[in-house]
Amino acid sequence: MDFQASLFADLEHPTPSDAATLRPERHHLARGAWVDVVRSFLPEPDAVLEALVHRVPWRSEQRRMYDRTVDVPRLVHTYLEDDALPHGRLVEARERLSAHYAAELGEPFRTAGCCFYRSGADSVAWHGDTIGRGATHDTMVAIVSVGDPRRLHLRPRGGGASLSFETGHGDLLVMGGSAQRTWEHAVLKVAHAGPRISVQFRPRGVF
Repeated sequence: MDFQASLFADLEHPTPSDAATLRPERHHLARGAWVDVVRSFLPEPDAVLEALVHRVPWRSEQRRMYDRTVDVPRLVHTYLEDDALPHGRLVEARERLSAHYAAELGEPFRTAGCCFYRSGADSVAWHGDTIGRGATHDTMVAIVSVGDPRRLHLRPRGGGASLSFETGHGDLLVMGGSAQRTWEHAVLKVAHAGPRISVQFRPRGVF
């Protein structure tokens, strides 16, 4: 795996006690949507990346495009509510997120969808998580990233100026409010990038 682990991981990333209180930087978008960003949210991101690469039962999906079937340009796997996560730091992350956002979300995060972007050629097209309650209700999707930095792009549904947030090794990005139904997001292809894995924590019934 062509990824340079941090030589100063213990200094750059908080310990569990240091990171007990989240202090997200909130960005208010139009139409009642918002994005929170927390840098260096995840302790021990090198170990988490290693566990995700080797312990997740990755699969390749396919889709119809015009007159042929093509591979989806990333690997995926979803951990359901009762599934054991591949690293304890992810369990801690889900618990911390559920506690921090309890008042706004009103319920805990329960599932963990994983995407493996193996290189800059892997991507995810413009979309919103609108299968389920996200189509009609405000909700949250909390994304923890490990590996090479990639940009999450967002644009209003129906047109308008886009913006993007770079998420690096151990960073957290949370999309909330009406973001899933009034905005779209994507990870676009780039010329050069190393492997990156995102873990998307969602409440029940949001896909």
